Amino acid sequence: MGALSSGISGGPAIAEPALAAQRFVPPFKMERMTWIKPSFLWMMYRCGYARKEGQERVPAVRIAREGFDRAVSRAVESTISGKPDVRVQWDPERGLRHEALPYRAVQIGLTREAVQKYVHEWTISITDVTALAREVHAAVRAGDDDKARALLPVERPYVTTTAQNA
Repeated sequence: MGALSSGISGGPAIAEPALAAQRFVPPFKMERMTWIKPSFLWMMYRCGYARKEGQERVPAVRIAREGFDRAVSRAVESTISGKPDVRVQWDPERGLRHEALPYRAVQIGLTREAVQKYVHEWTISITDVTALAREVHAAVRAGDDDKARALLPVERPYVTTTAQNA
């Protein structure tokens, strides 16, 4: 699965055209910061398992490795002032019931040139994972954590290109 981009402003109004076009198109606004959120459970926390108003759709965006590498290599911490194209922040990872876990999940904010590249060059595909979000949520509500965990997408650690070549 790719990085998740849910919780986007406009929810279904943005998700529907993006799914049809396989890239973000209007009413998506290129002028706004767009966040790449690679953690499925963090995204479920953010969108309430696709139940929060305006976040009823969960698009999973698969992006090119080169694009993700470029974003990561250009990222500055979100606390740094100025106008960088890419910001990074670390928030507590979340569990099945949205509880904070003792480690962090990365989020990468794109603006200006970086969001243009994300939309026009880096996006490979967009998949609707709303049904999966709701299925995981149903298992959690039923108290079947094993089933919920079995449904979760596989998330692998990100290894930088330089680390792979070392």
